[in-house]
Amino acid sequence: MKNVAVIGAGTMGNGIAHTFAQKDYKVQLIDISQTSLDRGMATIAKNLDRMVAKEKITEADKQQTLMNITTHTSIAEGVKGVGLVVEAATENLALKLRIFKELDSLCAPDTILASNTSSISITQIGAVTSRPEMVIGMHFMNPVPIMKLVEIIKGYSTSQETYKTVEELSKKLNKVPVEVNDYPGFVANRILMPMINEAIETLYNGVAGVKEIDTVMMLGMAHPMGPLALADFIGLDVCLSILNVMYDGFKNPKYAPCPLLVNMVMAGKMGSKSGEGFYDYSENRRAEVVSSQF
Repeated sequence: MKNVAVIGAGTMGNGIAHTFAQKDYKVQLIDISQTSLDRGMATIAKNLDRMVAKEKITEADKQQTLMNITTHTSIAEGVKGVGLVVEAATENLALKLRIFKELDSLCAPDTILASNTSSISITQIGAVTSRPEMVIGMHFMNPVPIMKLVEIIKGYSTSQETYKTVEELSKKLNKVPVEVNDYPGFVANRILMPMINEAIETLYNGVAGVKEIDTVMMLGMAHPMGPLALADFIGLDVCLSILNVMYDGFKNPKYAPCPLLVNMVMAGKMGSKSGEGFYDYSENRRAEVVSSQF
């Protein structure tokens, strides 16, 4: 399995493509937008330049990694001859189901179909295909080239053979695979998102300010980044989507998103990617200046 396809050239997709290509896999990076593909490749090149500057790789390594990636705006063209597809499209159920139906019809019968979803049911995704035993979750962490963890999510019908193949593949990428069963939020987000939501509730209720909440968690709990800065980094729209999936899945009020988070997303305040969330990113990409909203 040396040929893989990655669907989506956004933050996660280009990171996944980078990671496979750096380990000398041939990667077909697919996105419906040529602009997104160009932006994704520019990000990969920039991240590789940073690694060269830190002497972690050579210039030749960088060039080989870039040569290992081919871009496509057509799924049909991009998935020809691949042994694995990793879907990293927007966290939207209807979109993912549509993509997997299409992949099922286009890919060879022995191609494994994986999703990088952070919360959506792998069982539900697999059910729209004729190969649910070959559908699996590969939830990489952001930034993908740096973070070691891969949550491997087994759907209800995922075969042990598929799981073992993906587990070994993850190890070849120098990642640490962790087996997780298919329940809303899996492990990472089932624990992380309620913490982020509670931090937003703490702000919403006026207990403390943005910097104060983040400082308590960094200095008191040894977190490398405060929960509000982390929410901005992830994307407030993504946080809201994951919380909604968990709330719908469990019907437990502890997963209900804070009204402040809902309002911020409706107002277009998505975090660092939109230029403003709990912090203001108009002058600096780092979470240093608290948004004027707070």
